[in-house]
Amino acid sequence: MRMYFDANSYAKTKATKLQPFCAYKSKTNLLNENTGYDMKFQENKIFNLQLAAETINGILIRPQETFSFWQLVRKAEQKARYKEGLSVENGVLTTVKGGGLCHLSNLLFWMFLHTPLTIVERHPHRIKDFPSPDANEPDSVDATVSEGWLDLKVKNQTGLTFQIDLSFNGSCLYGRILTDQVMPYRYDVTNRDKMFFKRGGKVFEQVSVCRQCTDYQWRDIQPTQLLYTDIFEIGYPLPEETEIAS
Repeated sequence: MRMYFDANSYAKTKATKLQPFCAYKSKTNLLNENTGYDMKFQENKIFNLQLAAETINGILIRPQETFSFWQLVRKAEQKARYKEGLSVENGVLTTVKGGGLCHLSNLLFWMFLHTPLTIVERHPHRIKDFPSPDANEPDSVDATVSEGWLDLKVKNQTGLTFQIDLSFNGSCLYGRILTDQVMPYRYDVTNRDKMFFKRGGKVFEQVSVCRQCTDYQWRDIQPTQLLYTDIFEIGYPLPEETEIAS
């Protein structure tokens, strides 16, 4: 209801023809053997992600349009029903219908960070329940979603038209952000000031996410920008050599 009256123009147009230029591409491993749950829930997650991705794949984000994850994904069950997947409910990891959709919103947010799109709404996970399958992935570049409550939104305040391209191959989800013109910048996203500490018998991680922009035309590297700092609980045992402050 709030989105209906907020005067934003939301991205709804799909194009079967892909935009000619790739602004950024990435992939993510779909199967995680460190959850402690039966792997069938990982397979269910892939099924859920394929349903959700179909509603987003090919979507155009034109100038002054806003992309909303839930406005598109809420229609995913029109062809088939979601299966039981893993999700955090009231701070507890459990299984629910449609669990695992954060895997898609995480990938989208990570790719959005490598574009000039403006982040309008993003919510971090409050607890990290198991290690990431990719040890080289920066921390706190996630975006949790919950229908009706937590959304992922970006606004296109540039003169470019962006397009989301998603595909599945084996145990990986591939994503690309395409554009109608060559994007003159490159963005590098890194962590800074990462630390672990204890509070109330629980272990938390604090980490900052920074971004540096390189201008191809002028060969200019701009100063590193602090985007945000997250603090979240660690729900799994850390390696013994990990330094944890009290």
